[in-house]
Amino acid sequence: MKIAILSRKASLHSTRRLREAAEARGHEVRVVDYLRCYMNITSRRPIVMYQGEELKDFDAIIPRIGASATFYGTAVVRQFEMMGVFSVNESVAITRSRDKLRCLQLLARRGVGLPVTGFAHASTDVQELMSKVGGPPVVIKLLEGTQGIGVVLAESAGAAESVIEAFMGLKADILVQEYISETAGSDIRALVIGNRVVAAMERVGAQGEFRSNLHRGGTGKAVTITPAERSAAVRAARAMGLNVAGIDLLRAKQGPLVIEVNSSPGLEGIEQVTGTDIAGKMIEFIERNCRPGKTRTRGKG
Repeated sequence: MKIAILSRKASLHSTRRLREAAEARGHEVRVVDYLRCYMNITSRRPIVMYQGEELKDFDAIIPRIGASATFYGTAVVRQFEMMGVFSVNESVAITRSRDKLRCLQLLARRGVGLPVTGFAHASTDVQELMSKVGGPPVVIKLLEGTQGIGVVLAESAGAAESVIEAFMGLKADILVQEYISETAGSDIRALVIGNRVVAAMERVGAQGEFRSNLHRGGTGKAVTITPAERSAAVRAARAMGLNVAGIDLLRAKQGPLVIEVNSSPGLEGIEQVTGTDIAGKMIEFIERNCRPGKTRTRGKG
């Protein structure tokens, strides 16, 4: 098969691993910087151009779209879909997962466990908003944040009000969530491919840090997850319509709670920790499912 990896840099670890895995299985692979693509949008013959060349005859694409380039990146993915190219994750599914509010609403509609979450537009509603999520401490999240950026733990009502008012003053949209104290700065990253969890690791935040992201100094270890956690991860991915997803879970007293759905999960940390060839499993998924014109949006919303 001829596969395009949509990525800003060929040297990025996840991009390199996917290329190696595909080439090891005999496929032709090309890394394409999606921000350098431009498109001819017509009803009869949609085209993607890259460095003066028409990109054609690809069987599949693997989108590795950065959060800051979601709008343009998903437009490129959508153009390939119009051309009948199979995408590991479709454009609509990526867009759903990147909008944190929409993501949580879709998960809630499917009955997936979530931390109690509040969303408001006016700063005058801050006090009532906090009471609805159980009062301080609360976790405040920017809707546009990623990798732990824009996530704040406010331990008192005064601190929460200050942070919320500051974000609102900058016209930033935020979520306010209950703080699950029993997790103690740890979470589970479950990697879903197709309809099953292929690897899972527990992430623990650095000393004094409640965020567990590996990019912020957290550490990871392989973990065996429960059937309930496995089910929550798969259901979360299905709700978004994602074939490949990194699902972040909290082990709360009331059961597993989903806190984030990642449509372009990093492979480096979880492959090293679990010893699982996730890149190879992604290529196997393409081999099993790639068909010309097989681009359909799963899920609703």
